[in-house]
Amino acid sequence: MTTDNRVALNQAPPLVGHNTVTSDAALVDAVTRHGSPEVVDQLVPLGEQAGSAEAREHGMLANEFHPELTRFDRYGNQVDEVRFHPSWHWLMERAVSHGLQAAPWEQQEAGDPHAHLRRAAGFFAWQTEPGHGCPISMTYAAVPALRADDALAKEWVPKLAARSYDFGLRPVEEKTGALAGMGMTEKQGGSDVRANVTEARRTSVDGEYTLHGHKWFTSAPMNDVFLVLAQADAGVTCFVVPRVLADGTRNRIDVVRLKDKLGNRSNASSELEFHGTWAQRLGDEGRGVRTIIEMVAATRLDCVIGSASLMRRAVAEAAWHVAHRSAFGSLLADKPLMQNVVADLAVESEAATVLAMRLAAAVDDLADPHEAALRRIALPLSKFWVCKRTPMMVAEALECLGGNGYVEDSGMPLLYREAPLNSIWEGSGNVNALDVLRALGREPEVLDAWITEVGLARGEDPRLDAAVEGALGLLGDAESLEVSARRLAGQMATCLQASLLLRFAPPTVADAFCATRLGGDYNGTLGTLPAGTDLPSIVERTTPAVA
Repeated sequence: MTTDNRVALNQAPPLVGHNTVTSDAALVDAVTRHGSPEVVDQLVPLGEQAGSAEAREHGMLANEFHPELTRFDRYGNQVDEVRFHPSWHWLMERAVSHGLQAAPWEQQEAGDPHAHLRRAAGFFAWQTEPGHGCPISMTYAAVPALRADDALAKEWVPKLAARSYDFGLRPVEEKTGALAGMGMTEKQGGSDVRANVTEARRTSVDGEYTLHGHKWFTSAPMNDVFLVLAQADAGVTCFVVPRVLADGTRNRIDVVRLKDKLGNRSNASSELEFHGTWAQRLGDEGRGVRTIIEMVAATRLDCVIGSASLMRRAVAEAAWHVAHRSAFGSLLADKPLMQNVVADLAVESEAATVLAMRLAAAVDDLADPHEAALRRIALPLSKFWVCKRTPMMVAEALECLGGNGYVEDSGMPLLYREAPLNSIWEGSGNVNALDVLRALGREPEVLDAWITEVGLARGEDPRLDAAVEGALGLLGDAESLEVSARRLAGQMATCLQASLLLRFAPPTVADAFCATRLGGDYNGTLGTLPAGTDLPSIVERTTPAVA
């Protein structure tokens, strides 16, 4: 028997042709629970497109051919434009057409009770490529901040919410749709935005200023409008900065360079300089942090959703690979130890998914005091924990593919480079852990909301009850509270996840989570679910089905 060396044997086929919505049992259950079966049905076309070979190819191409900055045109005019590969535009057009940017804010006002849940599930399932999610997320997050000024909201929100991707630098009045960005951090301050030195100078027109300074990190410089922090006479203030002015001239926004980043390489993160840049004040002078905090909260939600989505794609790739790859006489999926690893990955992914969708549902019902308070405390602790767990989880999933997972064609290196991003953006781990302490110290109702939420599973599992008591014990030690902030945020987040899983997930998933994440002998190593766990059923639940 001769072997044709041109044909690769014992290789898993590409994971394409599946629906990223309907093949994800944890997502379907969560959307049905917090929304309805009809919301799931509305997401089916998105899931079908996200799982297609075409979407996978565009995602790979957008990362292979990076954006390029053109500072000057052929005649020497400074234009500061960024050119993208056509695959970037393909991804953006479809994300916008599916309403993943600011559409849910107007849908909510029109009476849609599940607008934000639908959008969150779509953002989660649109696993085609993470980089273009940044401008989509910032556009979504800009709306609650813009509502601090009725006139500015009336001017910008309809275009931000439109399901039309209209690329190019033109006045917003001439565009069918618009995108938003944000400029907060500066080279000397980072998360310490009160250390910003960009200066805002009043003009002769009330509410209008010129900006003078820089921004160290501003993603998507080709977006149409930016919310920017700068120092006015009364302190840090928020400003609306359009890329192009109403008369068609370009606002003085100099793109100094694009960042050379570890991941998120398809997205054009930039350094900007302002030299008399025209801006309109958003909110009161000196209240910039308070004004922009709603934008930060919404982007933190997307960090949780985005990291949960990365987890889901990673475990899907791992489960798919081991279901088709053989070693030592049988499929990898039939090996008990590999089953343990994939099942543990699935448990981690499902815990992140149920928490992300619970947070999104809270945005649909902010008139409820419990939902508002829960969102205030759960966002920073969830962003801390879910985003912090993602790199180790993706690394373990990559290892399931062995050497095949280390080559670019597998798509796993892209996920691995992306995995640390959301833990850094919108406040690093320490910033979010300390924000948990600030919320607990300033707003007593947030602790009540957390206790109420986790208490819905009280008595279901003694390990959860003990973990809740342990978290409350940490809160009682005021002298060491700051040094224990990470431990507290992690324990509060895992208690929330355990409560949701005990109430809604299959018992074998909930038990596996409590036995490890809440168990006393867990050392953080994935693939250590206890003997007796129904590993095959968990693996089957997470393995994508291809039509």
